[in-house]
Amino acid sequence: MQVGLHFYIQMICETVSRKCEEGILMELWDAYDEKLNRIDGMTLVRGEDVPDGVFHLVCEIIVRHVDGTYLLMQRDPRKHLGGMWEATAGGSALQGENPMTCALRELSEETGIKAEKLTEVGRVLHHLHKSIYVDYLCETDADKTSVVLQEGETSAYKWVTAEELRSMSRNELATQRMLNFIKDLK
Repeated sequence: MQVGLHFYIQMICETVSRKCEEGILMELWDAYDEKLNRIDGMTLVRGEDVPDGVFHLVCEIIVRHVDGTYLLMQRDPRKHLGGMWEATAGGSALQGENPMTCALRELSEETGIKAEKLTEVGRVLHHLHKSIYVDYLCETDADKTSVVLQEGETSAYKWVTAEELRSMSRNELATQRMLNFIKDLK
């Protein structure tokens, strides 16, 4: 394992050096084991292969208005699953971020909503994506017309009732996991 880890670290350093010379900005992530323990000395790079048994952190935030409606964001048409709706704001944690810091940043970037606290509502270990999803609920009284779209990420938004959200088809929602998660928020 040590030889493999040393080789992986050397490969990442060479990749970072090469991309910096080319003027390419890279997104760096911390590496985690399956129990969400940070792996010291290991950095992951978006777009590079993640070793087996290693995961990166992704935070998702479901936004529920005090009136009981949920915020849906439509994915930018240029993105994977473009045009589909997401019941969460969220994304990958940047190097050095803990789950809460990541979630608050992603919520603000993707919706413009500023929250002081979020409630963790679940975690999902996804072996295929080599990701650990930490899911939060944001309850807000923000002006529903003040949602801000993030260029290149989202193209529209709408507020829906829990019933409307549950009745959306698989062709409308970006992931089925979201539907299963929302059913728990009765």
